[in-house]
Amino acid sequence: MNIAVCIKQVPDTTELKLDPVTNTLIREGVESVLNPLDDFPLEAALRLRETLGGRVTAVTMGPPQAEDVLRKAVAMGADAAILASDRAFAGSDTWATSLTLARVLEAAGPFDLILCGKQAIDGDTAQVGPGIAAHLDLPQVTYVTALRCRDGALEVARMMDAGTAWLRLRLPAVLTVLKDANEPRLPSLAGRLRSLTFTPRRAALADTGLEPTQAGLEGSPTRVVRIAVPTVRRRQERLEGDAATVAARLVSVLATRPGPTGEA
Repeated sequence: MNIAVCIKQVPDTTELKLDPVTNTLIREGVESVLNPLDDFPLEAALRLRETLGGRVTAVTMGPPQAEDVLRKAVAMGADAAILASDRAFAGSDTWATSLTLARVLEAAGPFDLILCGKQAIDGDTAQVGPGIAAHLDLPQVTYVTALRCRDGALEVARMMDAGTAWLRLRLPAVLTVLKDANEPRLPSLAGRLRSLTFTPRRAALADTGLEPTQAGLEGSPTRVVRIAVPTVRRRQERLEGDAATVAARLVSVLATRPGPTGEA
């Protein structure tokens, strides 16, 4: 089985910075890590390879420094890696990102299965995985909590509002995998050594077949038009005394507290 796993390098949440002109995250020069939710689809892919054979390819889009997360994927056991990196990709929203990744996957494939994490912690949109499926016109299953091979077919458990539904897949397909699916392995010593000398395959705008107007900020139909830091207007008062005194004071405070309309 030929499996692709889409992973993402995200900024360290303690060092988030925004471009005041484009209102997008500044990623260059910022300490970055592998998106924590991407370990789980990678582990799922490695387990499927151990059961069914085949290859696992890690794919990411980002600046040159995003190569670091591909090295981690290789250290964990991925066979190959692709880095989609081009200045033309900068500022991509989820539409442009999923379109670019879809074209990269299409050129590198065919893949029997494309796995993604639930979402990235820097955007929290959960749109890129389903977007890839839409651009490639592939069936998709989101919120996958388990995968198994049964009677020569792949079956997945999908988290529902109430309970879990087991689905049998027709491949190729796209899945978004939740952390409930597995416990990711630690990189092996052999994997770490291999990752030190590993060079991922690179893909630029010219390799995707996209026009400059279809990628990056120019190809993004959604924009962040304004950013505001919420102001905190809370104040606290410590109530002391016996239960009856505290209760009476609390009732008095609540009774005089302004409501949503500003009236007490």
